Amino acid sequence: STAIEQCRTEALGGHLYQCHDCGELEYSYHSCKNRHCPKCHNAATTRWLAPQRALLLPVPYWLVTFTLPEELRPIARTHQRCLYNLLFQTSAAALQTLTLDPRYLGGHIGMVGVLHTWTRDLAYHPHVHYLVPGGGWSPDGTQWLSPRSAAYLVPVRALSRLLRGKFHTALTTAGL
Repeated sequence: STAIEQCRTEALGGHLYQCHDCGELEYSYHSCKNRHCPKCHNAATTRWLAPQRALLLPVPYWLVTFTLPEELRPIARTHQRCLYNLLFQTSAAALQTLTLDPRYLGGHIGMVGVLHTWTRDLAYHPHVHYLVPGGGWSPDGTQWLSPRSAAYLVPVRALSRLLRGKFHTALTTAGL
């Protein structure tokens, strides 16, 4: 936003402060107060992050992103609720299916997903980001399992194929 770009610049004005002891003058620019501004909310974000980091498991984490193909974006614009739900459901199911495979992890994973619908330059681009711990519980729930590879959680091509199949089936079932 324009306000964020102008944050703490002369465009938003400011105040002149004077030291009571030595008389030195200092000009302080106004902030935009936008909750997304890294300058304005850095301290609040830092305070919030500390307790969140304490909740993390002592394992590496993976960021896994699923993007809606460009050809489906017009359909997604007109059927947002349905398509976004299908994107979440099918992407989570595909990832969970592959991580249950003993060739990759062989266990149940946890994950947190966030839907993004726009890029930073405000282009419509629906996609889901998942934060996934680098490991999971064995099927019987008695053992923590680490991924077989340090380079990847699951193979991208296998995950892509599985997602496409699940998403196609879900679209067909939904009548889209």
